[in-house]
Amino acid sequence: MAMGRPREFDPDQALDRALEVFRRNGFESASIADLTTAMGINAPSLYATFGNKEALFRKALDRYIEKLGYWNEALAKPTAREVVEHLLYGTADFMTEEDSPRGCLFVRGALSCGESSEAIRAELEARRVAGEAALRERFERARAAGECALCDPGDAASYVMTILEGITLRAAAGATRDELRKVAEVTLRSWVN
Repeated sequence: MAMGRPREFDPDQALDRALEVFRRNGFESASIADLTTAMGINAPSLYATFGNKEALFRKALDRYIEKLGYWNEALAKPTAREVVEHLLYGTADFMTEEDSPRGCLFVRGALSCGESSEAIRAELEARRVAGEAALRERFERARAAGECALCDPGDAASYVMTILEGITLRAAAGATRDELRKVAEVTLRSWVN
């Protein structure tokens, strides 16, 4: 039985490089040539290892979610205020990491999808909605525990998501970490326990 040529690249490293391209360019603007150049592979290797561009994007999206570990840490915090604080500062820090594309893959990807990429846009929106639903559920638990007595959990989750998305857009536009952390500080001053 003949064996194929062994892979000459690390699929995990290649996926991380593809993620950078998608974060920088969005789904539609990331060409196969951009991806293969960044990944250090040729198109047949991309297709053989990851499938088509859409399948590669979905795998990169899963990798991106792994990198957003501060979200799970935030949701496990003991109070709603600590949840919000961890999310705000975590987002400001993550979106301004050195040597990493700025901005959020969910937001940038959804904004750059046209009609031909409706399935990708819908997936990005569904994942964003799932994040907001997890936040709303956490605020519901906080309200049941006597916190946030005056706030509606759905409204609070929508508010926090709007601030987080604003932080990601400002990061993509070049805002510094210090500038984004000041946004977090102002937001936290308005948080009612």
